Amino acid sequence: MDKKHGLFSKSNSRRSRSKSPVRSVSPIIIRRRKGRYVTQPDRHMSEMLAPVREGPDPDGEDSGSSGDYSRFERRWYNWMKCQLPVAPPSLSSSSDFKRTDLRLLLGVLGAPLGPVHVSALDLLPHLSIKNTPMETSSAQYILQQYTAASGGQKLHSSVQNGYVMGRIRTMASEFETGSKGSKSKNNSSKSVESGGFVLWHMNPDMWYMELVLGGSKVLAGCDGKLVWRHTPWLGPHAAKGPVRPLRRALQGLDPRTTAYMFANARCIGEKKIDGEDCFILKLCADPATLKARSEGASETIRHTLFGYFSQKTGLLVHLEDSQLTRIQNNGGEAVYWETTINSYLEDYKPVEGIMIAHSGRSVATLLRFGDMSSGHNTKTTMQEAWVIDEIAFNVPGLSIDCFIPPSELRFDSHVEDLSQGPKIRTLHGHKNG
Repeated sequence: MDKKHGLFSKSNSRRSRSKSPVRSVSPIIIRRRKGRYVTQPDRHMSEMLAPVREGPDPDGEDSGSSGDYSRFERRWYNWMKCQLPVAPPSLSSSSDFKRTDLRLLLGVLGAPLGPVHVSALDLLPHLSIKNTPMETSSAQYILQQYTAASGGQKLHSSVQNGYVMGRIRTMASEFETGSKGSKSKNNSSKSVESGGFVLWHMNPDMWYMELVLGGSKVLAGCDGKLVWRHTPWLGPHAAKGPVRPLRRALQGLDPRTTAYMFANARCIGEKKIDGEDCFILKLCADPATLKARSEGASETIRHTLFGYFSQKTGLLVHLEDSQLTRIQNNGGEAVYWETTINSYLEDYKPVEGIMIAHSGRSVATLLRFGDMSSGHNTKTTMQEAWVIDEIAFNVPGLSIDCFIPPSELRFDSHVEDLSQGPKIRTLHGHKNG
């Protein structure tokens, strides 16, 4: 593989032999040797990454300081699993912000999920013009072109599992605070964090990812029934709502899942992305999914995904999603949190006949607003760049045992309707959302 220059000029040659605290069965590690892949059983995928700290920050505080935030917002930060698993950054000092900076990066860009449930068992809708709205039939045609450009339906269907390893670099570039009649910026926290990730997926609807960044590790996975995450500051926890794919897989790494994700989308127009004419497909999470993801004082109002497909190549070149959450404070005004992630997919190359984006970048914006009584608004901007080093399909020896959730979480077998979200019980008898 050619050496990368510029942002990823330094290669990470260190390997760790530490095991994940929540895994007992490990997938097979693949390494490229002399142009071929060699399987190495009984070694954990974390061997591909640098040594990490499994416990909380040495500083001690595990959720930041309270500041002007209500306890409902702090609770929401703790259990909003697919959004931010951290407390809001303290505005009292730059050191407090730096301490929570990495957690914000990991919470927003680490392992977000797609807006709706999709399954590898689903079928793409047939192109239909009669009695079909123009925006719907146009979207179906665009998806057919995308499927053909990325390898074809037959080749996609032949993939039963896959493995991806890549490097990432992230930076929280700007932190803005606003109050009545005033506005300030904090650009002091511009430290760049480097790391890497490994991602495994298997039909139907199973995936597992380990991501290491700045000495901390985030684990996330799905066994087809339950989506879960594990962070050093929260431990294992289950995601609210139905089973959904990992957003990172939609960033040019899994064309089949991407096509299924946009199966019910609408074509809303055209736009130039980096000088390239693109069709825009829009997908909105349905009310049942949004309701399943809401709990208590927190309500997920909307989650919208936009896909920009090149008119020249047919491939997905830009992905944008926006998620809005409402927090109702006890006896106070509601506060809103909006997360927007824009991802640019680049360097498409064929892997066993399937077109895969081998690099890209994301810009995420986290906006807090709506508390008119205090006039306290915040805006945080984060950036990520990634490069894919290895990818393979139909890995021998990969089994469903590799996707077993942590032992601390147990799926309620009496719940079968995934559209309303699985009910999760921990060993302590509490429900996680």
